[in-house]
Amino acid sequence: MNAVEPTDTRRRRRRRRRERPGPPRGLLLLPHLLTTAGLGFGFFAIVTAFSGKHDLAAAAICFAILFDVLDGRVARLAKSSSKFGGEYDSIADTVSFAVAPAMLAVSAGNLQVLGRAGWVMAFLYTACAALRLARFNVSPSRYRGRFEGLPSPAAAGVIASTQLFVSFLRDRGLGIDVPEFLIAGATAVLGLMMVSAIPYRSFKELDLRHSFVTLVFVVFAVALVVRGRAVSLFCIGVVYTAHVPAEWLWRQKSGRTLEKIIPPVPSESPQG
Repeated sequence: MNAVEPTDTRRRRRRRRRERPGPPRGLLLLPHLLTTAGLGFGFFAIVTAFSGKHDLAAAAICFAILFDVLDGRVARLAKSSSKFGGEYDSIADTVSFAVAPAMLAVSAGNLQVLGRAGWVMAFLYTACAALRLARFNVSPSRYRGRFEGLPSPAAAGVIASTQLFVSFLRDRGLGIDVPEFLIAGATAVLGLMMVSAIPYRSFKELDLRHSFVTLVFVVFAVALVVRGRAVSLFCIGVVYTAHVPAEWLWRQKSGRTLEKIIPPVPSESPQG
């Protein structure tokens, strides 16, 4: 027979558990506030896109991407990650990275002239982005350090940076007229890339403290963005989006496969 724990011992243990210091409440709420800020920028991008302020909408999407990066980092640093936070983040991302970029493409690309086809192409992007976010929540990647399909913030960044790049060219007298069907097709292709099985780098495991080469690369990229935001963001988005499928095809032909994540083997329940 097991000895019964004295009442005083149980009381002291509960008292120590209550007195154990935890993260401040404000720090626990900070990731949710950052997620809400990103959601606000996504909503603002939708409103300004249909108000004809396309550059402002593109900038709002870029800020939404920034806050999406920050909320996850802060949650991990504060050790306040939760299932609620993950679900809330996905809902906010659906607005900022699924709906807002599609609305910007419709308005800035003048897809209304294509009639139903233009709306269908834009909706395809939105649906694929929503599916991509849902798949990310329930299905981990097959490869270490990789995402399954183009991340939705990256796809949204491509649309936003393209708008900023086109405005940059027009301000310097290099205006270009892109056919509406080409814009609609590119938007649909971005959507399909999000639900593809192509493994994209996640960059979540970047070690800036112990890798000098990685640190130099990040500093160089930040300097490029600060020096010329429109051109740099556009080039970074295009290179990131295009080079991974090329690398994937090269790996398929050369036989150099990526490191796969081995799922844990479920333990057998003891026989009664």
